[in-house]
Amino acid sequence: MAELIREIAFDTETTGLEWDQDDRNIELGAVELINHVPTGATFQTYVNPGRAVSEATIRITGITDEDLVDKPPFEDPSIVDAFLDFIGDAVLVAHNAKFDRGFLNMELKRCGKAIIPDDRWVDTVEIARKKFPGAPASLDALCKRFEVNAEARTYHGALLDSQLLAEVYLELLGGRAHSFDFGGKSAALSGERAPAQTRPTDRTFDISPDERANHQEFIETLGDDAIWKRYA
Repeated sequence: MAELIREIAFDTETTGLEWDQDDRNIELGAVELINHVPTGATFQTYVNPGRAVSEATIRITGITDEDLVDKPPFEDPSIVDAFLDFIGDAVLVAHNAKFDRGFLNMELKRCGKAIIPDDRWVDTVEIARKKFPGAPASLDALCKRFEVNAEARTYHGALLDSQLLAEVYLELLGGRAHSFDFGGKSAALSGERAPAQTRPTDRTFDISPDERANHQEFIETLGDDAIWKRYA
């Protein structure tokens, strides 16, 4: 059986755009993928950033300071340990991974945890730009290109964006053929294609003695050159 590939589609919402200038995470969202297909396992949490959320972030996400005041900080075990347990040693798939990697690793450093190295990240923006040079590569644009339903995305949200990203990532890798079902189970999840079904017994096409006699009588009426007589 082929080895299963575990990845995490990941997104974060933040107080602003600069992870190295005191902006912080306010929401984490993650979706588990096995062989590039979502399994249904997800992770989502809001984070108290310990600072004000920017007006731009509120417009984009709808998340306000009041929404976060009673949430734990990132370093609380209910967030950092739970998140690290969820992702394990999986590769993280992110849209514009440099941004999400910067914010996540900044938070991990602040609470004394090991960062997620560059080789554990896949950037879907880079994949999209290589696959469709010159075309828009935003998550919204890719959802439209691949006809991924993003109607629920009135605001940016880490979990919803991770779920949309999981669908877009599958399409970028070749589409839903990755999740075709063979033999009653997902080929992508099983890691192998189920064997083709073989016929249990050989089929026979026999005729009764009366049918054979009637056929022979008919052939005799066709004359000596009838093609059927060559196969008698």
